[in-house]
Amino acid sequence: MEIQRVITVDPELVDAFARLMPQLSETARVPTADELAEIARTAHLLVARDPAIVGVLTLHLYRIPTGFSARIDDVIVDTVVRGRGVGEALTREAIERARTAGAKAVNLTSHPRREAANRLYQRLGFERRDTNVYVYKLR
Repeated sequence: MEIQRVITVDPELVDAFARLMPQLSETARVPTADELAEIARTAHLLVARDPAIVGVLTLHLYRIPTGFSARIDDVIVDTVVRGRGVGEALTREAIERARTAGAKAVNLTSHPRREAANRLYQRLGFERRDTNVYVYKLR
């Protein structure tokens, strides 16, 4: 398995997202090639290949008044390869990229029903925070 940062969006990536997005959310729409290109330009869009794309992760690196931080979003591992270390490899790569960039921490959220993902994050050293997460829906 190889973890790569997406630099150029190609049909394989677009097709991979069409296959993977429904595995993350039943309601989220599949991003277009242009939207994926914007993500690749503004964040670290990582893919796991084995040899086809079997997983994706988005790492945001950003400055805030209290320092430089990182956030992992939308980790998706294809159901046919779950349990084979794809999510771990993607997450470890994201952590290392955040560390190299000088981030003070890496944040993420994971729905409680994603039990395997939550176990993985805890095993990798993520600590559950006692905080309220809010959302203000604009649509």
